[in-house]
Amino acid sequence: MLAIETHELVKQYKNGVRALDNLNLEVNKGEIFSLLGPNGAGKSSLINILTTFYKPTSGNVTMLGKDICKEPAWVRTQIACVAQHISIDEHLSLMENMTFQSRLYKVEPKVAKIRINSLIDIFELSRYLKYPTASYSGGVKRRLDIAMNMVSIPKILFLDEPTVGMDVMSRKAMWEMLLKIRDEYGTTIFLTTHYLEEADRLSDTICIMKNGKEVAQGTLESLRGYIRQNMLCIVFPNTREAKKYKGILENMEFTKFAGVRGNSVVLGVEDSRNSFTIVNKWLLEHHVAFDAIEIVEPSLEDVFLALTSSEENRGGRGL
Repeated sequence: MLAIETHELVKQYKNGVRALDNLNLEVNKGEIFSLLGPNGAGKSSLINILTTFYKPTSGNVTMLGKDICKEPAWVRTQIACVAQHISIDEHLSLMENMTFQSRLYKVEPKVAKIRINSLIDIFELSRYLKYPTASYSGGVKRRLDIAMNMVSIPKILFLDEPTVGMDVMSRKAMWEMLLKIRDEYGTTIFLTTHYLEEADRLSDTICIMKNGKEVAQGTLESLRGYIRQNMLCIVFPNTREAKKYKGILENMEFTKFAGVRGNSVVLGVEDSRNSFTIVNKWLLEHHVAFDAIEIVEPSLEDVFLALTSSEENRGGRGL
């Protein structure tokens, strides 16, 4: 049984904006599912429908086999949602926050105690027990927020930008904790993120949205097939040089899109072998200093750019 399934899902607001346009997606039980898309893609509208906050205009949504429009109260007992705004009460201690959450969901006290201790261990919160929650860093508050929402052991956990504002080390620590939640509790995690590395590292399935529709859905390996591995990477001596030549390379007629990765320019191209010859010849003829040029396997960022870049951003060239 699927954890979540939408069929021809539409959300149109009174002002005429069609945020979701016949959206179809499937989320398997026990997986980490990442939803990606540019601003305005419809991600927030989808989350609000899946968490029963909004009603769809048309289409069907089933969660754990039940229609969420017909049984929203039951659905709410099976899910938890951690929004971008941290919801902990800073007037309460860490343990008081988690105990309050357990009582809110009517978890039997003995069971709650075991769960709370387990979650404190998984989220590495024991060292903070003696400190007031108001003194916690943003990353620790976020960990506590997610741990609190796991006290009820939801079947599906919705996370909206869970690592936004965290430093690199805190973000990577959070990734390990989310993987533990999936593996130890069998929780289905529905994740929205703007960090493509995060989706790459965590996801069993990735869905890329644009203009209210899914443009691609599958594993990272399957998504790479959308651009058939036609990628060139040109390594320059430094980032300044990469940025300098990025615009020129992007405007070559065979280039679909271009991006700067450190001191490299990565190009999505029509034909990697032919483009390799042309670009290499151009660099040599124009006496451009570069360290390497190679055909490479696309990253998730490359796939995302290929599928979501506007015609304007690609200089009017279609995919």
